[in-house]
Amino acid sequence: MDSSIFILHYLSFDEAVELPHFEKTSFRVNKKIFAVLNLKKKQATFKLSVVDQSVFCDFDSGRIWPATGAWGKQGWTIFKITDLADEMLIDALTLSYCNVAPSKLAAKYSRE
Repeated sequence: MDSSIFILHYLSFDEAVELPHFEKTSFRVNKKIFAVLNLKKKQATFKLSVVDQSVFCDFDSGRIWPATGAWGKQGWTIFKITDLADEMLIDALTLSYCNVAPSKLAAKYSRE
């Protein structure tokens, strides 16, 4: 995925903001991080539910894996962005936003 597509899609979410996070770029809603983009490593990290994390990791554990330690146990999941379909990354980004956003905002994008 081209980083500009990632950023354009994130901009479509209500009240989402982009802020630096160490040497990376974080995407936040209501002051909470829902995704981090690491262009140097060509990775994106998403805050998923544990169930969604399991589904994505089972799909391709070589390109999608839980973050290490407690972060991974909380649903933080790393995706190799150069090797995956844009649709999959957009789905993960949307799920991540809905997982972190206040329910009123998340309802607009939720597929449930």
